[in-house]
Amino acid sequence: GLDRVLGGGLVPGSVTLLAGDPGVGKSTLLLEVVHRWAESGRRALYLSGEESAGQIRLRAERTGCTHDEVFLAAESDLQTALGHIEQVKPSLIVVDSVQTMSTTEADGVTGGVTQIRAVTTALTMAAKTTGVAIILVGHVTKDGAIAGPRSLEHLVDVVMHFEGDRSSALRMVRGVKNRFGAADEVGCFLLHDNGIEGVADPSGLFLDQRPQPVSGTSVTVTLDGKRPLIGEVQALIGSASAGNPRRAVSGIDSARAAMITAVLEKRAHLNVGQNDIYLSTVGGMRLTDPSSDLAVALAIASAYADIPMPTTVVAIGEVGLAGDLRRVTGMDRRLAEAARLGFTCAVIPPGVKDVPAGLTVQSADNISGALRVLRNISDNVRDNGGRR
Repeated sequence: GLDRVLGGGLVPGSVTLLAGDPGVGKSTLLLEVVHRWAESGRRALYLSGEESAGQIRLRAERTGCTHDEVFLAAESDLQTALGHIEQVKPSLIVVDSVQTMSTTEADGVTGGVTQIRAVTTALTMAAKTTGVAIILVGHVTKDGAIAGPRSLEHLVDVVMHFEGDRSSALRMVRGVKNRFGAADEVGCFLLHDNGIEGVADPSGLFLDQRPQPVSGTSVTVTLDGKRPLIGEVQALIGSASAGNPRRAVSGIDSARAAMITAVLEKRAHLNVGQNDIYLSTVGGMRLTDPSSDLAVALAIASAYADIPMPTTVVAIGEVGLAGDLRRVTGMDRRLAEAARLGFTCAVIPPGVKDVPAGLTVQSADNISGALRVLRNISDNVRDNGGRR
């Protein structure tokens, strides 16, 4: 998964910055990286300014990442760290983290702008002159931005963000900058007590597996970078309440959910505005792509009318304020992913010509037409004896 984001692997002499929230699993991931690096017959050096070598070794033993060619050093002084590099002569160096390193050749406190810039510049120079690959761990601010000067991202060759929710085992590495490959790739991982593992086909994590369809669910295909991912939207309509109806969303942009609700009420004449509406995604997935608008609308309509949407149908399209459906980018990749995972029907905006084998396309110009398509598909399933 990390090779995918890097564009094939680490380039000799490159400097990679991996940033993420505290406790998301950056150190666990990089211990797995240096372990696999050592297993391939190369030497790695893990420099930590946050933990002792004994603490790192305990984690490495727990996750099964110990190897004779992995060298550990608890060091926060840059000059001493450069001495370790010269002595060990590794081909991969992990610095955890760049904010904890300091140098006497620059003013300021450890973790300050001046110190971070000086440390990164020195490590980058070492990487370019010796040909060793360096991975820097970076802290993030409360807003999610990389801590330190903005020039830090300009100095390095690759910038990656490590994301994940503490309540979920799913972790994602997202490429932000890559001088050696595509900068919009995504790698998926699962974090366990005994380590971290890559997920080659993560679409199944975002689907709620059930034998029979139920009302209030809809499936879409989103693009995260270049990777198509299947996501499921679940909706629940509460009883009409006096005053302000409640809107609760999880994994979906609340502003777009409110807009889609208004479009359903105004353009499709569904009286859903006075009801409590609850929207959620499955598996901790975040649907920020406008292509999920149609799936959200169909999930709300399915819950309101209590009409189950067949489990072999996907909905892809952006919903406009006029109720029209608009095509989205990468439709060919989205439909190919849906066909690969066994979906047989796709509700999409008109104008798509290339359709994968085994997939039937139902086009709709507007949201009212999409709701009619949903009702027709459900009626056909019921007439065929419940076959999905």
